[in-house]
Amino acid sequence: MDVCYSPACISLEPSRVKTLLNAIITQIAKREFSRAMNFHDRREPALVPGDITKSCLLYIHIPFCEQLCPYCSFHRTVFDEKLCRNYFNALRKEMILYKNLGYAFGGVYVGGGTPTVLMEELEETLFLAKQLFPLRGISVETNPNHLTDDNLAALKRIGVNRLSVGIQSFDDRLLKHMDRYEKYGSGEMIAGRLSQALGQFDTLNADMMFNFPSQTMTILDRDLDILLDIGMDQITYYPLMVSDSTRHTVARTFGQVDYGKEEQFYHRISERLVPSYRFSSAWCFSKKAAMIDEYIVDYDEYAGLGSGSIGYLNGMCYANTFDISEYIARIDQGEIPVMAFREFSLRDRLRYDFLMKLFGMKLDAAALREKYGGVFSRLLWPDILAFSLAGGLRYRNPCFYLTKRGCYMWVIMMREFFIAVNNFRDFCRRRITS
Repeated sequence: MDVCYSPACISLEPSRVKTLLNAIITQIAKREFSRAMNFHDRREPALVPGDITKSCLLYIHIPFCEQLCPYCSFHRTVFDEKLCRNYFNALRKEMILYKNLGYAFGGVYVGGGTPTVLMEELEETLFLAKQLFPLRGISVETNPNHLTDDNLAALKRIGVNRLSVGIQSFDDRLLKHMDRYEKYGSGEMIAGRLSQALGQFDTLNADMMFNFPSQTMTILDRDLDILLDIGMDQITYYPLMVSDSTRHTVARTFGQVDYGKEEQFYHRISERLVPSYRFSSAWCFSKKAAMIDEYIVDYDEYAGLGSGSIGYLNGMCYANTFDISEYIARIDQGEIPVMAFREFSLRDRLRYDFLMKLFGMKLDAAALREKYGGVFSRLLWPDILAFSLAGGLRYRNPCFYLTKRGCYMWVIMMREFFIAVNNFRDFCRRRITS
């Protein structure tokens, strides 16, 4: 899809109207996603046998980090080698449980935490995954200090196609505020490591962040200059997504979050990267076709393996226990360690597909009609009409596409979606210590 970012294409709607519309989208999304993440407790296994005709993704969560970043709301804990080895052993057992249920995953995405914290364990786990499932692609997250020759060789040996490196920014002052400077080095050092890793995988992705309160347009432009100079295969720019539990820490460390500045940053990122890069999602920019961080775009369904992992299978969203010791114990008993679930209604499923497919820049209306029948138009037409009237969508048979305005609308909605997920993670973590 081509999106125009020339001055002539900039929206003429008054800034106040845009600000009001953004606020309305934020509030509606916040309310709806908060409702959607209202899970039910579940102690017994809740998964039905798999359908090998479905294209599903295997998501594996590694919650261990050498140090914890203050703004991060993902399920993570400080690295403990013995516990980590026991955890990887449990992960391999959980994969076999899914195999026995009949699932045949087409791809695997390993996130964290820091998945490469014990490389030999990760290598053994991915080797087993390749034996069990007909994998077409393997994506792994890592941090800059793990871009060593030995680690890169191991990742290539096991067949990793896409390596995603958590950068956030190259600005030394920001890195120090994020508590990343001491862990991963200066921006110049990180850029050097990325340059050395470039070309060793089908896709090398840089995970970046924007809208830190202390971030300026000058800092953002400098980061973009470095990324373009390196020639990254893929760049993912996440907005700062502050959960309730990290809000005070972020405000104390960086200052108050300004969503008005967020939109300015987003459009600058898009203007700088397009057309050298194309949109893979509303916040992911790629030079070529590649797997992206948002596997929810590439796959209709995904299984979540590991402690605190969230999956979506057969219309049910579920979460594994966030208690790592309990996770290992339940796996050792041959049990899928689901702690909570939510069965989506037909309307929920439709709206989930609507959100995720358009986040990937287009929605195939004909495919959704085939999947859901006549209820597609009946249940979704108010949403489609509202976003079309707001200038967010355009229709070109048989698909709806995001417009330039629509790209930022979807950034708002996905920001609120992930904040709701992070708030759910916070709730689950509190239950461990209560």
